[in-house]
Amino acid sequence: MGPRFSGKFVLITGAGSVGPGWGNGRAAAVGFAREGATVLGVDRDISAMHETADRVTEDGGSFQGVACDVTDGAAIAAMVADAKERFGRIDILINNVGGSAAGGPVEMAEEVWDTQIDLNLKSVFLTCKHVLPIMEAQGGGAIVNMASTSGIRWTGSAQVAYAASKAAVIQFSRVVAVQYAARGVRVNTVIPGQMHTPMVEVRLAGQRTGGDVQALIQSRIARIPLGFAGDGRDTANAVMFLASDEARFITGTELVVDGGMSVRCG
Repeated sequence: MGPRFSGKFVLITGAGSVGPGWGNGRAAAVGFAREGATVLGVDRDISAMHETADRVTEDGGSFQGVACDVTDGAAIAAMVADAKERFGRIDILINNVGGSAAGGPVEMAEEVWDTQIDLNLKSVFLTCKHVLPIMEAQGGGAIVNMASTSGIRWTGSAQVAYAASKAAVIQFSRVVAVQYAARGVRVNTVIPGQMHTPMVEVRLAGQRTGGDVQALIQSRIARIPLGFAGDGRDTANAVMFLASDEARFITGTELVVDGGMSVRCG
């Protein structure tokens, strides 16, 4: 048996990372490329994908990066059209863009709410809007959208826009899965928990613990029954399974990757 994704073209949004290490998008890009796929990585900041490209190249894989703001419908339409022209098809779409902002409805500014909804939810709507017709015309495809345990549980802090938008991604995926099932397109969601990704050290630590990275990491691990934090590679393994032919009878569902955190009582 050859690589799972030999001959497949995969489009991954958020394929860069805010720092060195295994972010979800970077790990997915490297994983798909290792298993034979041609990967087009998308990120607002193309320089954020340099390490991703280097890791894929070191493994002898195929990766191309393109800058695109996935909250901009016209930019996405142009990016997807260019991908179709260059590669002839889009077999797999991974929607990985996202980010959180602290605050409940009283503390959060209206513009922060709007930005969160655009980043976490509208981006998924827009990529699906332009990729689904291609998948339908070619006879099928697989879409994996990234949500968060914040979309199904309280996870330790008020981040109401992030939680609401990630919950919406889950239901969005279910609806589209049913609508497109007869057209050969599968749609599923991965729900990561509190993973140790570069974003933890670069962004979240400063927001929540005054820059004390170790304090943040320990507080996150304390919530996880398995007693350790996963990283982007654990998320990527779930993503690749749902995108593969091994999951040919799976659509409209969610795969939680959180070390048991979301089912823990207390």
